[in-house]
Amino acid sequence: MPSDTPVANNPASASNCSTPAEPGSQLSSQPSCPKTASSAFGRSKTPISSRPHTAVAWSPPLLNCEPIENKIRKNIQHSWREILKECKEKDVSQLGEIPGSDFSAIAEKFNLDLSKEEFSQITTKYDIKNNGKFAYYEFLQCCVLSLKPQGSSVLQRMVVQKLREPRNPGPQSLTFFKAMLKIQPQILYCWRPMRRSFKSYDKSRTGLLNIQDFKQVLREYSVNLSEEEFFHILEFYDKALTSKVSYNDFLRAFLQ
Repeated sequence: MPSDTPVANNPASASNCSTPAEPGSQLSSQPSCPKTASSAFGRSKTPISSRPHTAVAWSPPLLNCEPIENKIRKNIQHSWREILKECKEKDVSQLGEIPGSDFSAIAEKFNLDLSKEEFSQITTKYDIKNNGKFAYYEFLQCCVLSLKPQGSSVLQRMVVQKLREPRNPGPQSLTFFKAMLKIQPQILYCWRPMRRSFKSYDKSRTGLLNIQDFKQVLREYSVNLSEEEFFHILEFYDKALTSKVSYNDFLRAFLQ
């Protein structure tokens, strides 16, 4: 006997996207699920050519020219002042760079004995701005100065107290290179007594001097620097702005 109780609607059936079709009904009459997101194939694509490009700064290729630099270092150290003078005469705009052809003539004049391949590697490495010019200050400082703390030097063969915290070098500006090359002869002449003077000011034996004492010792040994030159040297040796300078790192730069 059929029941008079009405049958409750099934919520689950109401949530279905479609109901079963009656026999003979058309497929197109079935309700379809609404689209909740547009198809990926329907999205418009931005042409690659119209997309913004992020400028990538050019940097010189990483070439291992150390064997070449070691080969000519002794010759460079004997005649770097004359080489620098020749380069500066060619550098009319005073930008610290000259055409590679000009450096080729200078290298031949001072008998640097570079093969064609070696010359190509050197000029590629020191084409800092990728403009076909040879950055002669960077080249000379690499051959004359030793700005890497881990490099071998006379000071490393001496007992030197290590700093409690390693000090990372700061930027190497063109003014910095010029100043370091300018004072190199005087530093080489008196570095031993100068180091003793540095140590006499370093009462706590930390290997560090405050800026005033560091500057005073330089003056005592006639190491004359302009305020701008001294600023750039401090910028390199006191990157963290601690007002302290490692005098061993400073002297080590001139001793290879």
